[in-house]
This record gives sequence, structure tokens and C-alpha cells, in this order.
Amino acid sequence: MSDDVRTWKMIHDERERSADMLESLSPEQWTADTLCEGWNVRHVAAHMMIASEQTTGSFMMGLLASGFRFNVMMDRAAREGAQLPPSEIIARIRARTTTTNKPPAAAMAMLGEVVVHGTDIRQPLGIADDTSSEAKLACLNMFKSSNFPVAAKKTIAGLRLRATDADWSYGSGPEVAGPMVALLMAMTTRPLPASLRGDGVDTLRSRLQK
Repeated sequence: MSDDVRTWKMIHDERERSADMLESLSPEQWTADTLCEGWNVRHVAAHMMIASEQTTGSFMMGLLASGFRFNVMMDRAAREGAQLPPSEIIARIRARTTTTNKPPAAAMAMLGEVVVHGTDIRQPLGIADDTSSEAKLACLNMFKSSNFPVAAKKTIAGLRLRATDADWSYGSGPEVAGPMVALLMAMTTRPLPASLRGDGVDTLRSRLQK
């Protein structure tokens, strides 16, 4: 199986998991806060839906309409999409479990979208992580050297990250150790997970609080 085919299989599997998770939520949970500041579950779910439907053309048109302000484009689209009923958002995510369209970015970026944003919803609601280990490892390896759309590379510079639930580590310096999902969320500048340990945690915390 080629790398691209393997990546799309992971993307489709994680979209299916996210759709299943969203379908299990109560109306109250759809209005709950997430790890994405200013967005509730409905906003994040709408963002996931929109990301799964993007093409190079639609991405560029949206960027142009927002004055080439990426974050403005993302926020505007999520708030518009959140006006849809949850059932439609879920159905449209499920409809993208076989397609391979994407914005002008590597396919791996689409895996990061669904894994991180699925976790943005699950963690505050206390829903157990069911993301595949393969997908989490792939995302860790992608984000460790990337500074867009989040400053992951800058955030972890000079630290050694070590997964406690997989044979994975990266970097050198004071150690930050914990589950893969916790490392991934810290790398993507979410609030510092309590499960992380090591003499590099204070440094990482200070960077995330800036």
C-alpha cells in the first residue's frame, strides 16, 4: 500500500470515528465548549465538515474573500457552518469517508485536522480517545517539523518528547513524557494536558500560556 493510500485510509477511518462520536452527543453537548478557544462543539464539527469538503478552488476563493487572513476565513466558515442542524453536519462528514479532495496541502494535513479536532471535542466532554495509534503516530511525525497552521515546531523546540504508550520520541533537551494524544495536543498549542510529566513540562507550559 502506498503512503498516500495509507494516509487516506487513516483519514477516512478517523472521519468515521468522529461521525460516530458526534452522533452519540446530546443536544446539550453540542453547545459545550471545546479546546478550540471561542468554538463550541457545533463550531468544531462544522469546521471538520468544511475541511473535509474543501478543494484547492474553494480554499483559494475563501482566502480571497477573507482578505488572505487564514484564521478569519476559518472562523467565518465555521460559524456559518454551525447554523446547520447536527444531523446534516454528521451526514456530510460521513459522505467524505471515501473521497480524496483536499485544499492545497499534503494529504497528511487532513489527517491532522480530523485527529486534533476530534480530540478538541472529546477531551472536554470526557469521551475516551479511540483514535488509532497509527494515526496519532503519523500526526506526531507531521507536526514535529511544522509551524503552520499551528506553531508546533516552535512550541517544542529544545525539548525531548517521549510517548509512554508507543515507541516514539523526538528532540533533545528537558523531557516531556506522556500519552501520544497528550503530546499531540500540546504540540498543537492546546491547554497543557495534565497527563504530561518531566522536567520540560514547565517550559512547555510557559510557552503555551503566551
